[in-house]
Amino acid sequence: MKTFLELASEISGLSEFRVVNRAARRKAALRMKRLTKSSAFKQKVARSKLRIASPEKQQVKAAKRAKRIVLDKYFKNYDKMPVAQKVKIDQMIQQKYGGLIAKLTLKQKKFVKKGEVEKVKAARTAKKDA
Repeated sequence: MKTFLELASEISGLSEFRVVNRAARRKAALRMKRLTKSSAFKQKVARSKLRIASPEKQQVKAAKRAKRIVLDKYFKNYDKMPVAQKVKIDQMIQQKYGGLIAKLTLKQKKFVKKGEVEKVKAARTAKKDA
């Protein structure tokens, strides 16, 4: 199994996001649905909220935010589209808006970093109060 750092190094930018087919998306969704119910996963999430994410993970989050900005601007009803159409749009975004997404990723990094600090503060105060 790949570690997160290996995966993040492969995904050096949003222009290289892997396009997956319908079956792979469904399989990943079902796996995550099962995983999120386990107590080990819940503990892992709680621990991760107490730490600022690594720069690699922040890069991935910034890339996802950048992709979301492009989707909101050019494909307003992306979330309502069927999965097959989403796959086609993901491929088109990769080709057509790769450069824009790369630029937006750099701009989004500072917002992600600020969000990480706020996330940790909120989690620590919540833990302190509990």
